[in-house]
Amino acid sequence: MASFDVSHAARGFARPTLSFELMPPRNPDAAPKFWNAARKLIEAQPDFISVTYGAAGTDRNTARTVVERLIKHTNVLPIAHLTCVGATRDNVADTIDDFLAVGARTFLALRGDPPKNQPDWKPPAHSVNTSVELIELLREVESNRCFADAPAALRGAAKPLTVAVATFPEGNRDAGTTREQEVQRLLEKQNAGANFAITQLFYRAESYTEFVELARREGVTIPILAGILPMTDPNRLRRTEELTGVTPPAELLAELDAITSSHMRHSRGIEASIKLAQDVLEAGAPGLHIYTFNKYEAALDLLEGVHLGSLLAPSELGLATGPQVGASPVSL
Repeated sequence: MASFDVSHAARGFARPTLSFELMPPRNPDAAPKFWNAARKLIEAQPDFISVTYGAAGTDRNTARTVVERLIKHTNVLPIAHLTCVGATRDNVADTIDDFLAVGARTFLALRGDPPKNQPDWKPPAHSVNTSVELIELLREVESNRCFADAPAALRGAAKPLTVAVATFPEGNRDAGTTREQEVQRLLEKQNAGANFAITQLFYRAESYTEFVELARREGVTIPILAGILPMTDPNRLRRTEELTGVTPPAELLAELDAITSSHMRHSRGIEASIKLAQDVLEAGAPGLHIYTFNKYEAALDLLEGVHLGSLLAPSELGLATGPQVGASPVSL
């Protein structure tokens, strides 16, 4: 079992990075539940929380609001997802500028998926078509802001723009790429200015370790963070397979289906998830990025299982533990 020295971890040593992905609420009624999940996850002291961005920018305003509130009301680093497919260069540049204006300094640059069931769809003229082009545009917009505004330049020097990218250790079904082609894509993203990568979810430790080994041989030097989905809900696993093409372990899926107790099903799924997380950490993964689907329980149980739960109480973190006069509705 993976084990880490708590005294060293408290000083920032030895402890792998922890991070979560959150999806902004699609309607106001879902906001309280979303922010409660966010608060619970922040209590685990993640190094960052990535905030998804809807296809074709459909959640742009909500995502920006979430990022801004995380910046203003927490100590956690938010990573703003950005997609570019179907958007013009000017539109994407405006979106980048909006996020920079609220204080975002870290982005996850994604191509995104073209519209479904539209075989004749074509990107608009003057569009941004690849994640490499998006990385370059991010750097360009930041450079222009710094050139035009001395305070922005100083802030940029103190808190440099950081760009993360996605990578697919088993190939990308939607792009039709193999593992080897994904390594080459990652190398291109690195050369364009990416600082680190987050993998698509996977269910076998070998998927991650073999991909990283190949990437290193080909010249990829940036950190490659292991993306993991807690394997507690068989319906979620099937839905995720539909979305990503990544097939969950058939034996585990059958086992989860056969368990009638929701508590026992959760426990078995967490057990399998802990084993996967332990294996990649022991193989040298720099950290875990948990795909939460806004469900905090499984994510936190997974971290406890690998001894990476919160080291400090919420009060020691400066986090609110109850309502405060004049506090934001976020209550973080």
